[in-house]
Amino acid sequence: MGHAPRRDSELLRPSRVYYHTFGCKANQYDTERMRQEAEARGSDTVSSWSEADVCVVNTCTVTNQADADARRFIRRLNREVPGVRVVVAGCSAALRAGDYRTMDGVTAVVEGQDPVAVSAAVTSRPVLLELRSSLDRIDTEPVGGELLRRRAGASRGWLKVQDGCDRKCSFCATRLARGPARSRSPEEVVAEARVLSTAHPELVVTGIHIGHYGRDLDPPWTLARLVALLLERVPGVRFRLGSVEATEVDDDLLGVLAGAGGWLARHLHMPLQSGSDPVLRRMRRWHTREQYRRRVLEIVDRVGDMGLGADIITGFPGETDEDHASTRALVEELPFTYLHVFPFSPRDGTVAADLDHPVPQRVAGERSRELRDLARAKGAAYRAGRAGQGARVVVEGRGATALTGDYLRVDVPRPCPDGTSPALRDGILGSRRGHLYIAWPRRLPSN
Repeated sequence: MGHAPRRDSELLRPSRVYYHTFGCKANQYDTERMRQEAEARGSDTVSSWSEADVCVVNTCTVTNQADADARRFIRRLNREVPGVRVVVAGCSAALRAGDYRTMDGVTAVVEGQDPVAVSAAVTSRPVLLELRSSLDRIDTEPVGGELLRRRAGASRGWLKVQDGCDRKCSFCATRLARGPARSRSPEEVVAEARVLSTAHPELVVTGIHIGHYGRDLDPPWTLARLVALLLERVPGVRFRLGSVEATEVDDDLLGVLAGAGGWLARHLHMPLQSGSDPVLRRMRRWHTREQYRRRVLEIVDRVGDMGLGADIITGFPGETDEDHASTRALVEELPFTYLHVFPFSPRDGTVAADLDHPVPQRVAGERSRELRDLARAKGAAYRAGRAGQGARVVVEGRGATALTGDYLRVDVPRPCPDGTSPALRDGILGSRRGHLYIAWPRRLPSN
């Protein structure tokens, strides 16, 4: 017996779309562009996959595990939401399109982040779509287009200023999926920041390699010039730099950071990956241990107390006990307030996947735990030292937490004085049982 034909009302009903994002802030930004484009074509965004006709999965490919996580999620969707149409996009889709096309439930694969191609897949009605990106090559995919108006459901907005990367770190597949560095024009970035500022009191400047912003423009620009322009043209908004290499925080950018009066958040996340020169060379990083160390100390000397984070990979092929000890010593010396530490996980297609002398996962895991414990202790000491000091915070979500300029998430025990959220608010940090909270005095000079 055949299926009953769909009623006309079902055929005309807008697609209800659920979005799931793996990976970095750049991916999260791309998802918002996909959502906005699909909504402009008539789709409705839903907050639960059980309500969805279509699920857009924006994938990450930083490791083989990231690819596996996306496939596992798609299989779970098929089990829990039978009949849902799955549209796969993002970095993993750019490199493994064929794998996703053979999966049950997948009706379209977009080899990249093109929001127009994703929206076409979302709003189309054919049973099976074989969509590629609307562009011939992923490395020509533009980073501009329709301005993003908001980041749905969030106090802080993402402001993507460039895409792609020209570096060739031996462990990284992102550049393979994203292509070479491409920058948005300063005018377009400012225009989008103005739009986003109506919904978000803080904007995070993000991309794949923001330290190279503007090198490909004619005439060339720099990240420092762009940030200075944003501070001038979009007042009353706190900007925050996403991940940026320590060696690319030049004197101009450091001057902007030190002189912005907190409107450029005193917070930097600067990937380290290893504190050992032999490991850094195998990683094909372009800086030495001492170059990183010296620049961080120069930054802190100029700016003062600030949030300072880094990425570290443990158990990279060939990493010895001495290499790990060198990394630990550097972490102990530098004033990190948090770290993102992960055991090495190979990614197919990268140089590192074929390197000799693999480190046992047990050893890599132990080294990761050691560094995480050290980072937690350093972070706790920094937080304790902030108690009793002033802070300008962004109130988040439903108003239960807030984020300081130096990247501390703190509790909000009582509503803001004027009852509004989200917004930038000045307060004093208090401490209760080791947890920081923000108190709202009647008057407090911002600092």
